[in-house]
Amino acid sequence: MKYKNVNFFRKYFDEFLIKIPQVEIDKLNKFISLIMDTKRKNKKLILVGNGGSAAMSSHVSVDLTKNAKIRSINFNEADLITCFANDFGHQNWIKEAIRFYGDEGDLCIFISSSGKSLNILNGAKFAKKNKMKVVTFSGFSDANPLKKIGDINFWVNSDKYNIVEMTHHVWLLAVVDKIVGIKLK
Repeated sequence: MKYKNVNFFRKYFDEFLIKIPQVEIDKLNKFISLIMDTKRKNKKLILVGNGGSAAMSSHVSVDLTKNAKIRSINFNEADLITCFANDFGHQNWIKEAIRFYGDEGDLCIFISSSGKSLNILNGAKFAKKNKMKVVTFSGFSDANPLKKIGDINFWVNSDKYNIVEMTHHVWLLAVVDKIVGIKLK
């Protein structure tokens, strides 16, 4: 059986055990403060990403809304994406969605493994210019352009998509669980 390779899985899972704890705890606490401040001001969270990061933004926004009682939205409706990409160009559809749905004082969370996706970068710059707080999640190069835009920037030191995306996912869900008050044994 050619797929029986225990060593691959051990190394794969060990990589997560290394990456996940590399998050800066002070930044996580500042992120939580930003989220709670946004809620206190009766503003909302906007989460965006492409591909797997878009799926993650959906999961996290629903958990924030339902479990943490923090109003959160994401832009993953096919009709919204295809309409805005068709009318404004793929590189501008997120910026335009934020123009239509965002308000001054909202908190925008941008997730991009490479930190180079033009639609994410344009959305983040627009949000910042329009007095919204920006938090970024990226990976790959330490010098990626998204990492320079946020008020708080989280970065995973890896060039492997699934390692970066799942590490982001764990960090984001840990924030939700901390806000909700999940007790660990």
